[in-house]
Amino acid sequence: MSGEKQAEEAITPSFNDTTEHEEKDEEEGDHSIFSVKSFLWHGGSVYDAWFSCASNQVAQVLLTLPYSFSQMGMLSGIILQIFYGVLGSWTAYLISVLYIEYRSRKEKENVSFKNHVIQWFEVLDGLLGPYWKAIGLAFNCTFLLFGSVIQLIACASNIYYINDKLDKRTWTYIFGACCATTVFIPSFHNYRIWSFLGLGMTTYTAWYLTIAALVHGQVEGVTHQGPTKLVLYFTGATNILYTFGGHAVTVEIMHAMWKPQKFKYISVGHPLCVHLNLPSAAAVYWAFGDQLLDHSNAFSLLPQSGWHDAAWGCMTRRALFEAVSRLPVVIPIWFLAIIFPFFGPINSAVGSLLVSFTVYIIPAMAHMLTYKSASARKNAAEKPPFFLRSWTAIYAVNAAIVIWVSWSDRVGRLG
Repeated sequence: MSGEKQAEEAITPSFNDTTEHEEKDEEEGDHSIFSVKSFLWHGGSVYDAWFSCASNQVAQVLLTLPYSFSQMGMLSGIILQIFYGVLGSWTAYLISVLYIEYRSRKEKENVSFKNHVIQWFEVLDGLLGPYWKAIGLAFNCTFLLFGSVIQLIACASNIYYINDKLDKRTWTYIFGACCATTVFIPSFHNYRIWSFLGLGMTTYTAWYLTIAALVHGQVEGVTHQGPTKLVLYFTGATNILYTFGGHAVTVEIMHAMWKPQKFKYISVGHPLCVHLNLPSAAAVYWAFGDQLLDHSNAFSLLPQSGWHDAAWGCMTRRALFEAVSRLPVVIPIWFLAIIFPFFGPINSAVGSLLVSFTVYIIPAMAHMLTYKSASARKNAAEKPPFFLRSWTAIYAVNAAIVIWVSWSDRVGRLG
């Protein structure tokens, strides 16, 4: 059986076989390693996983972060962007630890995952029981549903600014049909070229926003009064929560890796995404100030040009690659995207109601409960990281995350 066919049928081997798997792939010859199909289609390296994670993280709120800065003010926007980037990195690390713990326990029971992709709700079920499975499944499915809706709405909104001959809902019909074609991508193992293109397009858009805002300069009479209300402040904060909201697919990305144990190094690199989101948000807010309170989409204030239209197109194509994953889900996503023609306020709502639990609260609580007993800590597949060697310190950090995110989430919902 060829290496490529094995990759399709057995997405990832057992932990004990990962090194052997990579060595075998290297020995199969140039026709496998350097073939066009292998290069574009079969991705399971650390770099593939990082591209997948980064492309999921960066673009979700790229166009609405300046709007959040206008609600919170420049200093708070910068601080919370970095702060939530660190928290998101930590909880991604927790999810990776729980995945490894679950898979290690199952493989000790001779359970094989060669023809099965592990899901986050399965990890919760195996470690904590059916109630946690139900909670994880409910939040993840709802989050992915509305996340895809937002992507479709963003596509229609983006292309409308380039060509307004069709209204936004008509563009939503068109892009909904285009997104349906992504059902032919089997798994994250096959997202190599799409993740690379998506991150490249998003990088172009982020730096276009930064440079265009600086070149444009500050508008006449610009003001920067935010924050003016506590509720408005936390509404902006919940949108920043959504910046690092790609954790719903973390387990699937890990499972597509040849060496899932290395994902912890990728999670540490999550905050690096702020080098794209932060400069663009700060520059656009500096240039337009409080005008952004009435313009949730940053592109609506920038003058139209060829560079401007190219950036719109990049964001639209990037969203197409990742918006929808399976055909039965397309219809409700399509329907909801047509109903709601705006996505700025929806980002904040999703951040408050779904991302806070999916990304921060559930992983932190699940980790605390999984390792609450001395025997579980002693036999843990992954020991505490080098920078936080004490289990007590880990519990304290996780508890603080749950308390802080729950409180800020509650205040944000009041808006």
